[in-house]
Amino acid sequence: MITPVRTRALYNGECPVCRSEMAVYEGYAARAALPIAFDDLNRADLARWGVTEDRAARLLHVLHDGRVYAGFDAFLVLWEQMPRYRWLARIGRVPGLCHLCRWGYAHVVARIIYARHRRRQVRARA
Repeated sequence: MITPVRTRALYNGECPVCRSEMAVYEGYAARAALPIAFDDLNRADLARWGVTEDRAARLLHVLHDGRVYAGFDAFLVLWEQMPRYRWLARIGRVPGLCHLCRWGYAHVVARIIYARHRRRQVRARA
């Protein structure tokens, strides 16, 4: 019996960091037959997600049980759906640490990854 997808991750497949990390999660989810799907924003219907291409390229988005999560919260929801990674979600939800991780992902990690994405786009157009 095929389990319906409860969770979808929207990531930037043109980003080597994003593509690599999501490939690890996708492989694990497939081997464990988890109800998780992975959508490359460059091939997905972004209207379904309610985000623009630029917004989707800036942060990971996860759709779980009808609700869209973005940024570090998206990682927490995704990790909670995968038994191997639930420990990361538990640690990531520790008060104080959660706030720091949200800030660090949004203002440091995601900004660096997005800036690299924009540079790749500019080089591709040149």
